[in-house]
Formats: sequence, C-alpha cells, structure tokens
Amino acid sequence: MSSAPVYLRIAVPSPLRRSFDYLPPAKVDPALLRAGQRLRIPFGRREQVGVLLEVSGKTDIDSERLRRAAALLDDAPILPEELLGLLRWASDYYHQPIGEVMAHALPALLRKGEPAQARAEVRWQLTSSGGDVDQDVLKRAPKQAALLAQLHAARPAPLSASDFAAQHSHWRAPLRALLERGWVEEVLFYGLSEQTGTIEAALPVNAGQKAAIDAVTAKPEVFSCHLLDGVTGSGKTEVYLGIIQQVLDRDQQALVLVPEISLTPQTVERFRRRFACPIAVLHSGLSDRERLDAWLAAGKGEAGIIIGTRSALFTPLARPGVIIIDEEHDASFRQQDGVRYHARDLAILRAQRLQRPIVLGSATPSLESLVNVEQGRYRSLKLPTRATGAELPPIQTIDLRRQPLNQGLSKTLIDTLHAHLDRGEQALLFINRRGYAPTLCCHDCGWLADCPRCDARLTFHAGSQRLRCHHCGTEQRLMPSCPDCGSTALRALGQGTERIEETLAELFPDTGIVRIDRDSTRRKGAMQAILDSIHSGENQLLVGTQMLAKGHHFPDVTLVGILDADQGLFGADFRASERMAQLIIQVAGRAGRADKPGQVLLQTYHPDHPLLRSLLTEGYAAFANKALHERREAELPPYSAMALLRAEAADRDSPQHFLRRAYELAHALGIEQVELLGPLPAPMERRAGRFRAQLLLQAPQRGPLQQLLSALLPQLDALSEARKVRWSIDVDPIDTL
Repeated sequence: MSSAPVYLRIAVPSPLRRSFDYLPPAKVDPALLRAGQRLRIPFGRREQVGVLLEVSGKTDIDSERLRRAAALLDDAPILPEELLGLLRWASDYYHQPIGEVMAHALPALLRKGEPAQARAEVRWQLTSSGGDVDQDVLKRAPKQAALLAQLHAARPAPLSASDFAAQHSHWRAPLRALLERGWVEEVLFYGLSEQTGTIEAALPVNAGQKAAIDAVTAKPEVFSCHLLDGVTGSGKTEVYLGIIQQVLDRDQQALVLVPEISLTPQTVERFRRRFACPIAVLHSGLSDRERLDAWLAAGKGEAGIIIGTRSALFTPLARPGVIIIDEEHDASFRQQDGVRYHARDLAILRAQRLQRPIVLGSATPSLESLVNVEQGRYRSLKLPTRATGAELPPIQTIDLRRQPLNQGLSKTLIDTLHAHLDRGEQALLFINRRGYAPTLCCHDCGWLADCPRCDARLTFHAGSQRLRCHHCGTEQRLMPSCPDCGSTALRALGQGTERIEETLAELFPDTGIVRIDRDSTRRKGAMQAILDSIHSGENQLLVGTQMLAKGHHFPDVTLVGILDADQGLFGADFRASERMAQLIIQVAGRAGRADKPGQVLLQTYHPDHPLLRSLLTEGYAAFANKALHERREAELPPYSAMALLRAEAADRDSPQHFLRRAYELAHALGIEQVELLGPLPAPMERRAGRFRAQLLLQAPQRGPLQQLLSALLPQLDALSEARKVRWSIDVDPIDTL
C-alpha cells in the first residue's frame, strides 16, 4: 500500500510574487517537515535557500515536472508559527514577493544556508592587573600601549579582531605580548551584552510615569496599544525600564526598537546598567556572526531584552512580554527599498497576534498615531512635564531677512553662543546638511558641479577634498579648475556641517568642538567616543545633523541653535511640514534638560509662516490638530489610503509607457473608489543614472485599494513593457518623492 504523496510549498528569494512546489528531499521522512524550516533547493541553474510554508497532499503542477528539494537544513522550524504568519500577512498587505519577505527576516548567514547554531567568538579584555598598568612602562612599546588604551576605553566590553583592525594595521604581535604579560585575557563572546558590575537602582518616578507603567502592565496577557506622548525630557525611557522590569520579573522578554543605529549604544548601556539579564543587540552595524548569535539567543530565550533597529522586529521570541517602539514617529522605521514595510505598524500587528501590550513612545507623535488615539484604537498616556522639573525652553525666532550672516550664522546667534560658552555651558547647532557646502560653482562662468547620474548637485566635502552625491553615492576628486572655462575661481556655496564646524573654530578657537553626522560617525565606536567626549565636557560646542535630534540626553547643553528649518515649510511632499515640526521640537528638546535653563534660537527667512507660528506659539499638539484638519479636508492620509507605483529605466520613455499601461489596466478594473493620479515624472526624475516616473493610487479606505492592487499586480507582471523597466509598489508610502 503506497503512502499518500507529499508536496512542499516553499518561499524562494526571487522577485516573483508566488511560492514554488517541490518534492521532499530524498531520504528525509516527510513527517519531519514543518513550516518554518529551511531547505536547500534547485532554482533555475543554481541552488537557493528557501523557507517551507506548507506541507500539502496537493499540487497544481504536474508532479512529474516537480523537482526534488536538495536538503533539509533545520531539525526544527527557525521561524515560529506566529512570525511566519506575520510575514505572510506582510507579503500580502504590502504586495511584496513572499520569498524576499522571508529572506529579509532571516540573518544573512541563515540566508546562505549556514547552520542555525551560535558560534563563540574569541575576544579580548583587560585583566585586573592590566587595568592598573602605568603607561610609562610601555614607552618603548607604543603599539602595545595603543592596544592597552583601546581596551581600557572599551571596558567592561571585550574587543573583537575587527575592533583592533579598524584602528591598527599590525596588532596581533603586540596583543600576544600583552597576553604573555598577563595584562590581557581571551574570553568567548556569544553576541550578548550583560552587566558585569553593580546594578543601578531604579530612579524614582513621578505620578505620570507611574500611571503609564501601571496602565501598560495592568493586563500583561492581553493586547493593548499605548501611545506614550511625553515632552522631551519627560522620562519616557524610565517608563520603558519600569515596564521591562515587570516583564523580566515574569520571566518574559522585551523587544525594544529604536530608529537609528546611533541610538543603540546609549540605549544598550542604559539598559545594561539596570538589568542583570543578557541583552541581544541587532542592527546593520554588527557582523553577520554577531547578528546571527543575537537572533538565535532571542529565539532560545537566552536574552531577556532584545534591542535593535527596524529589522529586529522579525526576531523570534521564546517568551514575549512587551514590544516598545521608541521615537515611533521616525521615518527610519519605514523600509524604503527592497522589501517595503513599516516596522511600527507590523509591530502593532505582531503584538496583537501575541496578545501582548505594545508601547509607542514619542514627544512628537505621528499624525497616524494621533488619529488612532482619537478613534479609540490606541490609549494615550501623557507625560506633559519634564521628569527633572525643568521648564521646556521657549523657541525664539531670528528673522534672517536683511541680516548679515557669517557663513550662515547670525550675529544674534553668535553673541548668544558667546554668553553660554563663557558660563562653561554647552551649545548645540543643528543643520540637516552634511559636508562642507551643497554646491560648487565657478565664479567666472557660472558652471555648477552637477551629479552626472542624478538631477542633483554634488556636495563638497572639504575634509576629503571630494565631491559626493548624497543620492546615488557618486564621488570624485575636487578639480583644480573649472571644467568649462578653466578658471580657478571655484566657490563653495551654502553651508553644511563641515563648514559650520570650521566657522565655529575660527570664532571660538579655545573651545572644544565636535561634529556629529554620518561622515564623522562612520567608523565603529566613533559615535560612542563622541558621546563620551560630550558628557565629559571635553567638547562644549556640538554641530550635527538629525542624528543629534533623537533621544540624546546632554545635561549641560543650555543653548540649541537651529540653522535651516525652512526647507520643510515648502517641501513637495505633503508630510514635509509634519517632519519639520517633529525635527524642530526634537532638536529643541536637547536644551535645558537638567538644572540649568535652556534657550532655543531658530533662524528663519519666514518667521510669519502660519504653520511655523502655530508650532512655536501653541506647541506641537496644536500644530498637529491643524495639520490633521488640512489632511482631512484634502482627503490625504491618515484619512485615506495610498499606494505608489514606481518605475525606472535607463531611458526616459520606458517608465512612462509602462505606467500608462498600468493606468489603463487599473482603470479597466472598474473600482471607482480608487483615484489614479499620473503617470508623472518623479520629483527627482533622474537618479543613479536611471529615469523615474510614478503613478499614485488613492482611495477613501484600504479595502478598495487592496482589491485593486491584488487584481492589478499579476497583470503588470505579465506586461511586455514590464521587462523594460524596474518597477515596484509602495503601499502606505511615507513620501511621494
């Protein structure tokens, strides 16, 4: 009697919006096959690693044509059932290929077929005797001294080979010498961070913080979504810590998502000082092995706290207790390329499926979250005052019209900087533009340094003497003369962080200055070193981009200067003013967080702009109410549903032809509630050497839009025009650029 046939439905990493059927691997008992396991499979002319979605007794393909899976890679599912279901939902809702969604959720080594096993890495740390070595002993061994200093600065964290290699070209021999002297020892590292000293006691909480903690933890086994709406400095992190303490006391895990890698080290350090449990960290700055080890530790329950950026959402949890999204409004939670999704929205769905509470924290909540509070889907938890009792600093405007400027700095701002620095306080200047200057121009003929691949200017970086495109990454050396007329009268126009730093060094030659942007924090450990220099008082003047706006606590910063907020007042995207308001409030919140009063100066050419006046005189809540009223009147999100169909090609015509056919097919479906706008060239039509166009689809509710997309996308896949372009669908886009 023959056994019933068995077929495997497998998600294979490919742009095709479907799964693929296979026969089980030879000599593998079908009873051992379960959804969530990885299999190595033949796909085209090569092998791939796929994720098993389903074991079925049926297939729509002639079984004689089915290929056999090559090997089963996992004894047990590496993706638990709840996570597998979330990924399938995300694939359907965002209309992303199921194989690519599954692959995105896995660490890189698992995508390559590596065993799902943690591997200890050898690292090095100081011994007790090594921590007391007098540097004079190593005067004749400068390389050993440098390694010892690096290890001392990193204490108590051990350092890896890559940490040493990042700063030293020949480090192994001097490290061996330190090992032989007994000043350094090897330790095995499994990717988890944990406290090695005394645990800090919890800070006292005020009534608002206690009410928030109690509200979230009241029903720990029931889904609830809480918007923790607290002003900057109101102690939201202490609320997170109080919630997590109760979660750990129940022997459960906490998943904490932060928007930027730059926030991860300080978040981990704060948590590490408070909790004795191992902490798993996941973000793109780690090695593939570090990420895999942390991912596995979370799935096995070895890590009590998991901290990471958006993709950490897909980490398996053995005993989930709570999910926390810090700075929930931040656009970094939206994956903009590849597999498109919003980590905040999927986190809420995951919490709902797990029947666990979720906390969304922000001083400037997104308009979407405010509407969900208004409609009763989320519960609002308010922290209206700063935890220290300090007053929120008022934001004063400096009208730049008809004012002389010193490289973008007004006399009022410079004089105020002098006053604060003379008192030994720190000041922060915010300009959301890195590099030295956004434009290089020939003074004689008017030539401009354009990117050869984008409709954009090249940014001049003085430190490296290079021109770079911040859109596509193209870069070239600074030329000695104008390529058009041969003149050497090249001028850098405008200001970036490098130029502001240079100007401040001229104005305040005896003051420590530090710049915080993507360029200055590129090297591993650079951000932490900068933060340490700020907290130690070594640097009084801080200059940076939006990396400075989020979550940082600088108790000695009493002055914040905002240099270029006007861009958001006239942005092409309908969300530009919301982002401007959030950025201004977040940056302003860095001032006066301790016992010294703060001051905020905002330079603008448009001091009477109604949105700006509303924000500065009535606060973020009033601004948000007015912005929501405008969105409602214009039938824009969050009062409508939107999707953006994008296409690009090496020539200008192909994207337009493809989108016109898409328009015709969508219109023929006859779903009247969906409005079609376009096709039109993208605001930046040419980027990275390709021409871009887009078609906007909008509906009053998500239902009709999803119905149309489900019917339209398979037709688009079959179009001959689709083979001439690279196209994508973006559901709930956070920008239309």
